[in-house]
Amino acid sequence: MPSPPRRQVVAGAVSAAALALAGCSAGGVEVRRGTLRSRHVPGRDLPWVLAMPHDRSVLRAPVVVLHGKGGHGEQALDLLHLDDHVAATGLAVAAVDGGNGYWHRRDDGTDSGAMVTDDFLPLVAEEYGATDRVAFLGWSMGGYGSLLLAGELGPERVAAVAPMSAALWTSPGASAPGAFDDREDFEQHDVFAAARCRVLGRIPVRMACGREDPFAAANRAFGQVLPSARVTIDDGGHTGDYWRDHGGPQLRWIRSVLDGGASA
Repeated sequence: MPSPPRRQVVAGAVSAAALALAGCSAGGVEVRRGTLRSRHVPGRDLPWVLAMPHDRSVLRAPVVVLHGKGGHGEQALDLLHLDDHVAATGLAVAAVDGGNGYWHRRDDGTDSGAMVTDDFLPLVAEEYGATDRVAFLGWSMGGYGSLLLAGELGPERVAAVAPMSAALWTSPGASAPGAFDDREDFEQHDVFAAARCRVLGRIPVRMACGREDPFAAANRAFGQVLPSARVTIDDGGHTGDYWRDHGGPQLRWIRSVLDGGASA
């Protein structure tokens, strides 16, 4: 079988090449994989994966899944098994490798957040359908990133946000090494900031974090500054088992928001 052709995905002035590597179907779910090139993360082929229901007669906002530090986009399927919930919820899930830059612009010139918004979303639109409305789901570093990108895109573009074990810190000095370049970088991308909270207050947010998770206290604190968010602190730690157990419920909640049955 000949290799599928290389296609160009254009976002504004940015060109992103996506090479489809494989596609498979099972249980009412179609999975596509490929690589993405972006000027925001130069010199790298960024693998992506998209799992979507066969029945796309009524397109719903796709769920963009952001991975944690040290992770990769494929973990949306091989760690969280989110594809197990695609057919039942009718939601497409899309993930891309974003490196370890905490989904924002860094001093080294990379910006994995801009890669998602400028390049990956147009690719998802080409593969699946319109992305004028999206939802975000993420864990750990990706939980933080989902709040950050939702706050940047705003309620006109983002339908819902569902972070798990979000990597949050209430002050620059408390943040993990490498999460931010310096104090200014932290403050510029602080999801606790009043301006971002005003935006996020207009988007349904549902957070989950385990009691034994080192980020539990900061997740509680975020719920206090964003009282519209539903914050669940329950049994568990900062583990793949916790994210796998909560991924399905988070997707079902996103579906209920899209159907108008939940607001927080």
